[in-house]
Amino acid sequence: MASKLSKAFRALAFGFVALFAASSLPALAQQPTSVNPTAQSVKEEQLLQALKPGAPVAGRISIPDKQAANLIQPGRDWRAFNQETLPKLGAYSLIGIAFVLVAFYALRGKIRIDAGLSGMKILRFGALDRFTHWLTATSFIVLAITGINVTFGKFVLAPVMGPEAFAAWAGFAKLLHNYVGFAFMAGVVLTFLIWVKDNIPNAVDLQWFAAGGGLLGKGHPPAKRFNGGQKIIFWSVVVGGFLLSLSGWHLLFPTAESIEHVQWQATLHGTTAFVMIAIIIAHIYIGSVGMEGAFDAMGSGEVDLNWAKEHHSLWVEDVMKGKRPAGNAAPQPAE
Repeated sequence: MASKLSKAFRALAFGFVALFAASSLPALAQQPTSVNPTAQSVKEEQLLQALKPGAPVAGRISIPDKQAANLIQPGRDWRAFNQETLPKLGAYSLIGIAFVLVAFYALRGKIRIDAGLSGMKILRFGALDRFTHWLTATSFIVLAITGINVTFGKFVLAPVMGPEAFAAWAGFAKLLHNYVGFAFMAGVVLTFLIWVKDNIPNAVDLQWFAAGGGLLGKGHPPAKRFNGGQKIIFWSVVVGGFLLSLSGWHLLFPTAESIEHVQWQATLHGTTAFVMIAIIIAHIYIGSVGMEGAFDAMGSGEVDLNWAKEHHSLWVEDVMKGKRPAGNAAPQPAE
C-alpha cells in the first residue's frame, strides 16, 4: 500500500513539474540567445538629452540651502561663451579700434588749430568737472586692465610671468577690480548729474554729424559746449557705466541669486566692458595725440580761445554774452 502511495505521489509531482514547464516555454522561447548588460542602461548622452537646456542635475537634500541639491550646475553654453566667444570679441574690438585709429592718423594726421594759437585762454572745465572726469577715467583704466586679465591673462601673461607670479598678480588684480569698482560707480553718477544738461541731443548735433564733425575735410561745424561726438561718448559712459555697475554689483553680492542669474550678469559685464574699452580708446586718442589743444580742457581746464571758437563756437558765444554759468570765465591772456 505504501509503495502504491509513493508511486502516486511521484506521478503527481511529475505532472505539476511538466505543467509548469509547458506554461513557461513561450516566455523562455522569447529570451535572447546572448545578453548585453548595458543595452537598456541610461548612458550619459541620453541623460543630457533628457535634461532641459541649461537645467541642473539635481538630487534631494534635507538642509535649507536648496542650491546644494544641484549635483551638476548648468553652464556649458556660458562656459563656451567665456572661453571662446568673449575672448574673440575682445580681441576683435581691441585690434579693430587700434587699426582704425592708426589708419585715421595716417590719412588725417593730427587735427591742428587752423588759426593757430591765439595766446588767450578760456576756462572750459572747472575743478569739479575735472575731478569727475579723472575719477571716472582712472578708475575705468584700472578696471579695464584688471578685467582684461581675467579673459587674456592666462594666455598672455601666465606663460611669461610663470604660474606663481601670475597667481599672485591675478589675486591682487581681483581685489583691485572689486574695490576700484566703487570709485567708478561714483564717477558715473557724478558724470550724469554734472553734464546731462549739456548733453541732450538737438538739431545742432545733426549739422555737426552731417559735416563730419570737422574730423574729415576742412572747417569745423558749430557746436555748443559738447558736440555730437562728445555726446555719444557721454551717453556711452552713462549707459555702459550703468550696465557695468549693475552687473558688477550682482557679481560682488550674488548670495541671494541663482547660478543662472550670476552667469547672465557675468556675460553682460564682460561684453559691455569690451565695447566700452574700444569706445574709450577712441576718446583717449582724440583727447591726446589726435587733436591739438584738446588735452588742455581736462588738464588745466583752460583751452586756447581759437581752439574753442573752432570746435565749440556756439558755446564761446554764450560765454561772451554771459549766458553760461559764472564758472566759465571770460577769455584771459595766456601766461
